[in-house]
Amino acid sequence: MEKPKKKTVLLFYCVETEELARKVAAQSNLIQLQSINWRSFDDGFPNLFINNAHDIRGQHVAFLASFSSTSVIFEQLSVIYALPMLFAASFTVVLPFFPTGSFERMEEEGDVATAFTLARMLSNIPISRGGPTSVVIYDIHALQERFYFGDTVLPLFETGIPLLKQRLHQLPESDKIVVAFPDDGAWKRFHKLLDHFPTVICNKVREGDKRYVRIKEGDPSGCHVVIVDDLIQSGGTLIECQKVLAAHGAAKVSAYVTHGVFPKKSWERFLHKNDETEKAFTHFWITDSCPLTVKSIANKAPFEVLSLAGSIADALQI
Repeated sequence: MEKPKKKTVLLFYCVETEELARKVAAQSNLIQLQSINWRSFDDGFPNLFINNAHDIRGQHVAFLASFSSTSVIFEQLSVIYALPMLFAASFTVVLPFFPTGSFERMEEEGDVATAFTLARMLSNIPISRGGPTSVVIYDIHALQERFYFGDTVLPLFETGIPLLKQRLHQLPESDKIVVAFPDDGAWKRFHKLLDHFPTVICNKVREGDKRYVRIKEGDPSGCHVVIVDDLIQSGGTLIECQKVLAAHGAAKVSAYVTHGVFPKKSWERFLHKNDETEKAFTHFWITDSCPLTVKSIANKAPFEVLSLAGSIADALQI
């Protein structure tokens, strides 16, 4: 079969994702960066302008979003709703991090599943000339959330795990790699992508009012153990996992999360400040799905950013 011809894509982006958008565009001369004037009225509400709107007609268009706070979601949704209506041949929204993903279920009457709310908002993106909008998301927190989206959009779920596998192959051959999952949920999401590595599965055990991390199965002794999860907030669970793995003989402990959320600068607790913290995590890999975090941890050990740029560029050709 003849391979489908690659398409030129006009890529728009929000203020936060400009650096990532430039990296995506550098992957291919078929990706052309476009601009938006992100202005505000005196009352704080958006006053937005899509530059060269007439050039969009008949073109494949994409928007690289970052919903890092409620204050930026509205202005970006306004642009996302407007772009496909400018007679675009197709429209793709890339939202690397789906931010409400950890609030996906109701455990008691009165809980609000905000992940479902955001999915409904994205499901109302107008149809372009080419049909429904494609929504690209990386390592969504709960697998069932893929069913929260309506039939008017085509959600495409990607993963950052290939970036981790590539990086692990670059480590010294003397490192015997074992992959650890902090809980059963992380194991369910990722074990099939990492099944050629030995694994350790941890879980949380409740004793009275406290919860402790224990090793459920696997042996970390004498190995470089890499804890893998989809996202990190305060980092408390990862720190407890590291302590347990070290206590069971792990030679080194590193971590990978696709989404380094780190509210309230919680990344600071992982910095190499002295011998003890350097012994804790040898490497801490994140992707650039959360641009504000990437700026904060730049050139700070043990952090290293694995860019999604190549993967996003490939997704824009689907």
